[in-house]
Amino acid sequence: MDEIRGDETRSDTRGDATTGGASGGPADGDGIRGAAAGTAAVPLSVLDLVTVGQGRTATQALRTSVDIAKLTESRGFHRFWVAEHHSMPGVASSSPAVILAHIAAHTERIRLGSGGVMLPNHAPLVIAEQFGTLEAMAPGRVDLGLGRAPGTDGATAAALRRTDRLNEGADDFPQQLMELIRFLDDDFPDGHPYARIHAVPGPVQATSPGGVQSAHRPPVWLLGSSGFSARLAGTLGLPFAFAHHFSAQNTIPALDLYRESFRPSAVLDAPYALIGVSALAADDEREARRQVLTGALSMVRLRTGRPGLIPSPEEAAAYDFSPMEREFVDGWLANVIHGTADEVRGGLDDLAKRTGADELMITANAHGGEARLRSYDLIADAYGLPTAV
Repeated sequence: MDEIRGDETRSDTRGDATTGGASGGPADGDGIRGAAAGTAAVPLSVLDLVTVGQGRTATQALRTSVDIAKLTESRGFHRFWVAEHHSMPGVASSSPAVILAHIAAHTERIRLGSGGVMLPNHAPLVIAEQFGTLEAMAPGRVDLGLGRAPGTDGATAAALRRTDRLNEGADDFPQQLMELIRFLDDDFPDGHPYARIHAVPGPVQATSPGGVQSAHRPPVWLLGSSGFSARLAGTLGLPFAFAHHFSAQNTIPALDLYRESFRPSAVLDAPYALIGVSALAADDEREARRQVLTGALSMVRLRTGRPGLIPSPEEAAAYDFSPMEREFVDGWLANVIHGTADEVRGGLDDLAKRTGADELMITANAHGGEARLRSYDLIADAYGLPTAV
């Protein structure tokens, strides 16, 4: 695995600014560490892919995302993240910052963030500006999760980045990350080419004559599905989010690597890792199976170069899977926790215990918004989370 060189090991970013919480006192992950609610062993959060089902529009999908954010906020979930994807008809989350601004206007308390922004697709200054703007809209509740994958296929990544040298972008991720953090903290050293460039909204406004600026800034998370980002997050003392929902075989090795590599920083004094997990609860096992099969068929099509809208439960039930497709579906669904609310609660509890995750981020993939909303409600009920008002 590549070594982190020189300035890339810098993790002493501005104390209270990097915590995302109140100023003063030792770094303890303010804005990062969540508190478990109800009978849950760890905080529960949401990853929303803004999925678009057949017969539905992107407008309807975005309205469903607002409904999910409002419901889960009222039920005591800790954070709500959206992920950057491109050129996928069934996933309408190509612009996380735009979606998060919309969600911020309809919520008051739940943390909002990217799970994540694919940094090699963007100039670091642009991301610092976007998330500085989000922080100004929703002070103290914005997370900036970053990944180094393209979030799409190679051709689309080349169109996004205006280059076909895609490996170079991934290899440059540590440097891009540190550049972004310096923009967020407005602390490029004297003599640096960017020393006179400022991400606005941002700390420079506090140092301008008569300026007042919030002590908060979005905490940076690293996301991954392998060991690279796990090691980098640990070395820099940053929180880490692992994509268990599509890379389950790598979960425990990556979390072990993160914890072994961890160095206390101004951001965190101890490791903090969440994992994304596919889970869907329904009123009975048969309905849960019926709903998750739509996501499985969607993945079959994606993996075979046929991405499309999320199929309906009726289409998924009638689909004639080939033996190879059936093997893929069986393997995929083995990592999707589904069933009644009690069954899902048991699966989530077991996963938290096996992995030692500090937080579970649930993504509920199904054709329609009604099934997803029902799932989050049932899971909240199973854990005795606050009743929606």
